[in-house]
Amino acid sequence: MAHLFSRSQPDNTGIQLLLRAAIGGTMIAHGLKHGRSIDGTAGWFGSIGFRRPKLQAQASAVVEVGSGAAIVAGAATPLAAAAVVGTMAVAARSVHMPNGFFITSEGWEYVANLAVGAVALAGIGPGRWSVDRALGLDTKVSGNHAAALAAGLGLVAAGAQLATFHRPEPH
Repeated sequence: MAHLFSRSQPDNTGIQLLLRAAIGGTMIAHGLKHGRSIDGTAGWFGSIGFRRPKLQAQASAVVEVGSGAAIVAGAATPLAAAAVVGTMAVAARSVHMPNGFFITSEGWEYVANLAVGAVALAGIGPGRWSVDRALGLDTKVSGNHAAALAAGLGLVAAGAQLATFHRPEPH
């Protein structure tokens, strides 16, 4: 029985699957919601100050479903995590930051937790049951390097999108 709890290498497969299902599934759900009503989503993007709102609606649906599916599959995990970070950073800056921390007031706690979860997943890797493992990609960029790549690339992409398209009305 003692050997059950003393492994030379911890097995995080269940934890990795849980994170992939939660983060990836949430992103897919949001992307499908945006994709079901591109015109409605475009109207919302326009109302929060985005230029080319229809393009933003289409891009959000594709990026959210695509990154979510990649995370669920454990495919290109650091890049998929970067897409989550970028999406959540744009949401935080364009909608949630002025409202404080708590989600009950439309604050940034929810988007921050999804982004941090995605960075953590990039850092610990997608696990044994993943496309990345099957292709031998999970050891190419891993640990802190993968987490830094996900965070850095996501924030740079978010900054570029906000600088290019976000022009909110002054209050």
